[in-house]
Amino acid sequence: MGSSPWVRIVLLSLAFMALCVATEVTYDAHSLIINGEKRIIFFGSVHYPRSTVEMWPNIIQKAKDGGLDAIESYVFWDRHEPIRREYDFSGNLNFVKFFKLVQEAGLYAILRIGPYVCAEWNYGGFPIWLHNMPGIELRTDNPIYKNEIQIFTTKIVRMAKEANLFASQGGPIILAQIENEYGNIMVDYGDAGKSYIKCQTTPKVPKCSLKIGLDGSKNGAKGSPTKCLRILLFQLHRRGPYITTSYDYDAPLDEYGNLNQPKWGHLKQLHAAIKLGEKILTNGTRTDKDLGNQVTLTTYTNANGERFCFLSNINNNQDANVDLQQDGKYIVPSWSVTILNGCNKELNWVWIPEKKKDTMQGKGSFKANQLLEQKELTFDVSDYLWYMTSVDINDTSIWSNATLHVNTMGHTIRAYVNGRHVGYKFSQWGGNFTYEKQVSLKEGPNIITLLSATVGLANYGANFDKIKTGIAGGPVQLIGKNNVTIDLSTNLWSYKVGLNGRPMTWYKAEFKAPSGADPVVVDLQGMGKGQAWVNGLSIGRYWSSWISDTNGCSDTCDYRGKYTTDKCNTNCGRPSQRWYHVPRSFLNNDKNTLVLFEEIGGNPKNISFQTVTAKTICAQVEEGALLELSCQGGKTITQIQFATLETRR
Repeated sequence: MGSSPWVRIVLLSLAFMALCVATEVTYDAHSLIINGEKRIIFFGSVHYPRSTVEMWPNIIQKAKDGGLDAIESYVFWDRHEPIRREYDFSGNLNFVKFFKLVQEAGLYAILRIGPYVCAEWNYGGFPIWLHNMPGIELRTDNPIYKNEIQIFTTKIVRMAKEANLFASQGGPIILAQIENEYGNIMVDYGDAGKSYIKCQTTPKVPKCSLKIGLDGSKNGAKGSPTKCLRILLFQLHRRGPYITTSYDYDAPLDEYGNLNQPKWGHLKQLHAAIKLGEKILTNGTRTDKDLGNQVTLTTYTNANGERFCFLSNINNNQDANVDLQQDGKYIVPSWSVTILNGCNKELNWVWIPEKKKDTMQGKGSFKANQLLEQKELTFDVSDYLWYMTSVDINDTSIWSNATLHVNTMGHTIRAYVNGRHVGYKFSQWGGNFTYEKQVSLKEGPNIITLLSATVGLANYGANFDKIKTGIAGGPVQLIGKNNVTIDLSTNLWSYKVGLNGRPMTWYKAEFKAPSGADPVVVDLQGMGKGQAWVNGLSIGRYWSSWISDTNGCSDTCDYRGKYTTDKCNTNCGRPSQRWYHVPRSFLNNDKNTLVLFEEIGGNPKNISFQTVTAKTICAQVEEGALLELSCQGGKTITQIQFATLETRR
């Protein structure tokens, strides 16, 4: 006999009401306490502006399937308030919708309001108009700055409360964070820094570690930093349960939303293993016993005598034979951790293995008798700033073979003399550099035009907001015969923000979207430096011509020992990035348009659109261990090859 539809309605209503019940969140010295129960919360970063709305549900679900309990994200001030008091929470900036989806997936959320986020994000997430306010100093005890962050953070908190996002309202947010990564730079701000950070805290807020990281930001001049699963799991195990699985490069989910196997699968199992000991780890007492030869036994014991143990071997080249008497004998590989449930049952899988004419004629939008700092003029609405001046030459015997000398704060410079392009240079490491070029000057007025371009803005470190860009202060000099010098630094300079088109090159092409549902990428191999758009939507800057250092990579590597971002690098001698993600939501079913703005020249004939699929996965597994692999999009594993002759199931 079927159930009444009225019963279904009542049950559904009760279920909905249950989801909206307030959640009590407290803490003690060991853990968070949610509704009276001590919990270990695994959470990972999903930054909502870095993907599309259409991608959010899939990414959130995969994070949950990987064993996470919560999703955290920063709030990105520069995207939400690009112009002072003009706000944008549309599309993939709708953080309220994002956190609602997190709750619908059955996960908790952590709101990181900023206002500084770092996050390998341009200018640390600060809007440039903030930098340009007179008298302001960022991230310190400055009344102008504190007033602005109060206005923005209050708005974000109010929006979250109005949407009932906090746990006390029945929402998913169990923790909120203000400020970010301040402890290691506070000393540089002196007493003002201490005073500022005290304003951001209260005695009732726990101090939490929010990042273990997959270490190393990507530097285009070097190979790609890759932290292997062995190192990642070793660091997680050694640091015990109070850690998080967090955003960074080579992460368990890649930028396309695909699983990064075997890392995703192993982290899923690690989370499950730690959860087996959750009640003991959060309610028990901890003891550490040195077993010699850099081997340590860490034991958690609760009031009932139940135990959970970690055997760690930090020797980077010698395995250890450990005899725990009645708890058994174990081989602990070098630089590894073994987890023992009950301190005697090994979880065997956790081995750790534009118009050219005006600018060329020196015609700008405004003038000044000095070389101005770039971001104070561009307000980050453009990467490009033209510096233009004129100099009168009377004696060509001195100046027919002169040197143009420019000191710039970066990141690239392109020089023109009397409308003729004379050269180009960029900063190898993102700092200031000197550009020099032989030029020929004519009698009478000569127009010197310099195009300065930035590739993003500094986002980290003490006083990063004070790092200058562009040809700020110079000097800019002309050096003639017998070192006769004309200093142009205090000349009358004309300025123009942005580009009109030429002398750079714009490329436009139409294409059909690849069939299927796999993630789409565009291969920009062969291009130089510039920006790309698909159907009018930016997919980012590219610099395909910047080849990373050929040194630092090896066919063999050993991850044991302390991990650094220079260990076991990959992709040496290759572009820092070649493939650029084109979200499916950007694409039309029929005709699509790709537009490239190319600064330094390239060959667009090699550009192609492709889909991303994982065809081959390589992994290491030891005797008796469990390896979890899977395929995306309903695909199945067709073949398994082993490096040994032993039979495997």
